[in-house]
Amino acid sequence: MYKRSREYVSCNIAGQSHWDIAEVFGELKPGSKLKLKAEPDNPYDPNAVAVYYKGVKIGFVPRAQNGTISLLLAYGHKDVFKAYVLAVDPSGDLEHRVTMRINVRDAR
Repeated sequence: MYKRSREYVSCNIAGQSHWDIAEVFGELKPGSKLKLKAEPDNPYDPNAVAVYYKGVKIGFVPRAQNGTISLLLAYGHKDVFKAYVLAVDPSGDLEHRVTMRINVRDAR
């Protein structure tokens, strides 16, 4: 059955230079599925949403876009968002090499 979804946000993955993206960078390509996980105990941002690829933390949803995502994930709506790699630029600076898209599912 076809499930509609809408783009919620497209953005760079924040903090790429601080996490383990180097471990999986060669595997990332447009369409690669990402997992989002709220981190309400994050000491820097209570709305932090970590981004994972195959169990490896590769960064965060940028602070400017994480509020609603964090809230819905914290309330248990982990299936409402689908995240995936939109673009990979190996020549970009460390914070702008991977762009992701987060879609929100239409549950109608």
